[in-house]
Amino acid sequence: MQTVTLGKSGLVVPKNGFGALPIQRISQQDTVYLLHKALDHGMYYFDTARFYTDSEEKLGAAFHDRRDKVIISTKTGCNTVQEFWDQLAESLRLLRTDYIDLYQFHNPAFCPKPGDGTGLYEAMLEAKQQGKIRHIGITNHRMTVAQEAIDCGYYETLQFPFSYLANDAELHLVEQCREKNVGFIAMKGLAGGLINHAATAYAYLAQFPHVEPIWGIQRESELDEFISFMDNPPVLTDEMRERIARDKEMLSGDFCRGCGYCQPCPAGIEIESCNRMYLFLRRAPYSVYLTEEFKEKMEQIEKCKGCGQCRKKCPYNLDTPNLLKRNYEDFKEHWAKRKEYGM
Repeated sequence: MQTVTLGKSGLVVPKNGFGALPIQRISQQDTVYLLHKALDHGMYYFDTARFYTDSEEKLGAAFHDRRDKVIISTKTGCNTVQEFWDQLAESLRLLRTDYIDLYQFHNPAFCPKPGDGTGLYEAMLEAKQQGKIRHIGITNHRMTVAQEAIDCGYYETLQFPFSYLANDAELHLVEQCREKNVGFIAMKGLAGGLINHAATAYAYLAQFPHVEPIWGIQRESELDEFISFMDNPPVLTDEMRERIARDKEMLSGDFCRGCGYCQPCPAGIEIESCNRMYLFLRRAPYSVYLTEEFKEKMEQIEKCKGCGQCRKKCPYNLDTPNLLKRNYEDFKEHWAKRKEYGM
């Protein structure tokens, strides 16, 4: 089994990390079954967050009596010191543990550091001294914040989007983490669902021995596929390289990564789904997306108030309102032609 050492933290984790955001969508019984199966087959690193609704609670139900067998990271979205302590206490309660292996600032708009006036990093240090957390990390979608986190030397790990769609700046970020011994945790290894060949995604990331991918899993079939990579890790083939080249050409430029930080929308638009419809319709069977359910979601775009909140909150600086309009027009064109697709 391939393993990754998360930089200066010294945490050794399997190359397959379990991203626990999607388990919000399934029952606790089904979740516990999945988590136990993952652990029983060698996946022992699990990443969650305070704001993933009941994800922490489900991990607590699964691992409270197997705590010494797993490494758990979670995240705080705190803006004040009081929120830091409140969220940490709640995470510990829900996870049913007295310590968190890796505690991360969750996509802050700035890089918390000692002496910055917020007291947030000092709270992290105090929690570590108290034994409530063991290592300190940060997650982000902003290149500038990620760069500062690497340069300042205060963080043991950085969690950042990374897949075979990465640009040169993102690849440089990954290399700097290796040079400065900062553990790199790769979220969005499947680009929020736009990459539809897991073996290729795994093989690409396997080229970076210091990178730890966390895969969002909610179905047993997904788990089985990643478990199969543990003993027989895919390696890049010419066919995979061709697929990567095609995908990079199709997905170059401005496209929604599905991070969800633009939500909630005042008009009730499910932005992260609607804003990628153009790509979904070209990368998945039409029957999955040309449905009444998705038609209703796309029609919500007509209610856009033009407030611009989504544009302001996008960490990738996308012109979200215009992307939504373009996706809606494309969907309507496909919907009108659905009979041609045998639907």
